[in-house]
Amino acid sequence: MKKFFSNFKGDAFGGITAGIVALPLALAFGVSSGLGPSAGLYGAIFLSFFAALFGGTNTQISGPTAPMTAVSMVVIAGIIALNDGDVSKALPAILTVFLLAGLFQVGLGVLGFGKYIKYIPYPVVSGFMTAIGVIILITQILPALGYYPKEDVVFVEQFKPQAEELILENILKEEAGEGILVLEDFKETIDRGSKITAEDILKESKTLASNEASGVLGALKSLPKAIQQINWLELILALGTIFIIYGFKRITTAVPSTLVALVVMSGVAIGFGLDYRPIEEIPTGLPIPNLEIFTNFSITSITPYIFTALTLALLGAIDSLLTSVVADNMTKTKHKPNKELIGQGVGNSIAAIFGGLPGAGATIRTVVNINSGGKTKLSGMIAGIMLLFILLVLAPIASRIPAAVLAGILVTVGIGVMDYKGLKAIPSLPRDMKIGPFKMSSEVLIMLVVLLLSTFWNLVYAVGIGLIIASLMFMKKIGDLTAQRSDVKSLKKEKAWADEAVFPEKLKEEVFIKHLKGPLFFGSTSDFQSLADQIPSTAKTVIIRLGRMQYMDQSGLYAMEDVLQDLSKKKIQVLFVGLLKQPSYMMERIDIIPNLIPKEHIFKTFDSCVKWVKDNVKDEN
Repeated sequence: MKKFFSNFKGDAFGGITAGIVALPLALAFGVSSGLGPSAGLYGAIFLSFFAALFGGTNTQISGPTAPMTAVSMVVIAGIIALNDGDVSKALPAILTVFLLAGLFQVGLGVLGFGKYIKYIPYPVVSGFMTAIGVIILITQILPALGYYPKEDVVFVEQFKPQAEELILENILKEEAGEGILVLEDFKETIDRGSKITAEDILKESKTLASNEASGVLGALKSLPKAIQQINWLELILALGTIFIIYGFKRITTAVPSTLVALVVMSGVAIGFGLDYRPIEEIPTGLPIPNLEIFTNFSITSITPYIFTALTLALLGAIDSLLTSVVADNMTKTKHKPNKELIGQGVGNSIAAIFGGLPGAGATIRTVVNINSGGKTKLSGMIAGIMLLFILLVLAPIASRIPAAVLAGILVTVGIGVMDYKGLKAIPSLPRDMKIGPFKMSSEVLIMLVVLLLSTFWNLVYAVGIGLIIASLMFMKKIGDLTAQRSDVKSLKKEKAWADEAVFPEKLKEEVFIKHLKGPLFFGSTSDFQSLADQIPSTAKTVIIRLGRMQYMDQSGLYAMEDVLQDLSKKKIQVLFVGLLKQPSYMMERIDIIPNLIPKEHIFKTFDSCVKWVKDNVKDEN
């Protein structure tokens, strides 16, 4: 306990400063997610406190981040659409997915997966981060222009026929589920249909209009209408926010420019009594657990989102552990990756129960904490307490913040989160593959695939496809390198190893020596399988040198079996030299040893093999 409070003054100042920095971002991420500013604030409060308490990085400040919010937006929009555009109806299912993501993170930490996160290829991360920036940037253009599709009367009017059709379809589905939909009696259907009001149709039309204008493609399609109906006040507030964020950094970085922009632009809008659009009202008082997550739990409602929850968990893990590395470099300490994942999972789980957005370790907030004196876990906990204090005391004031100001903040977040390092490297990366007549870098291809699929299709699937492509390309490269190092050549053409100089010259036509200089796995089996066909007709014995083949997988095992069987049919005997433990174990399991290679044909050294050859192989040429 004494150690916990050993740096109380520095931790208090660091935590308070980080909490203040987190406020505008938490509100902005909450608004952009579709759940409102309170969801962002609740997520920041609980995640910051509990991730610090249970995590493995002393100075980490956690909360909603751009990548986590972007994926959350997909979940939220999808579940709200399934619930007729009713957020309150969809909320339990949404929060259940977030809770599941937190539990997945705890599981990853308990199972020790923290150390494997580093194996995710950089091009996948780069493409994803740049896509996040593009998504945030483009989707914030409409609110920055003051255009909200569901409030565009002409646009909403187009969806009324579709809305009526959808409402009637839902009535028929309900009746079918209740067992009262029969051909002989449509009385109940007619009765329910007559109760459909113009207000019901308008509500459904607004939901359809919002869905049509959602995402990058929706925002781009709605842009012409938004430009025709620009709300100049909203645009000026957004541009003013962006100008202050970038301009104030040139004056000083001691005070967060995002907070300055929020206070100044909100103060101008409120102080001059401008007719602006405020954010949704933030509820006052302590956050209340949403127990409907448990009471109305339905496995069918979240089954389609299990993979998305796992993606959220993995993304949060990557985001947090990258920030942990930054913190380690600044503080000269070493974080505990698995403990950090458990802390993040606990924080996200508790945040979900209270209606908060999921998040991760936030690099900027962590850096601010360290620079302000934070050294222990207490700093992250104080940041959460600071945000709770702001919620309890300043919620009515925060509810008057202009929506355009938060849109301006998110525009700068979108610009800042893109991976410019990866983009700048595109021209200089080696062009190691050919697509038709064009040469290009495989790394660039992976990055562009993830970037384009994430931006215009689906973030979750894009990462999965990127990982598959990266894995396949890696396997091909390793297979090519292995095959290149272990070419099938005749003894006279292949460069002999030093100890092969003593091999009898007169037996070089009868004996073929094959070198294996790397793992025999699924990426290198095709070249190895051609061995039997390339053995000279004069050869009666093949020596396979395995001292540098440390590993063999199942594909390699069966490739070896096929080659040995082919050679056996040709009456060619095979000798193994330097067989290592793992390949030996694999071959014994399926009886390659001793059925195809008897124990007496396995030699520890090349010299002992040569002695056997001299005694048992005759010069017939």
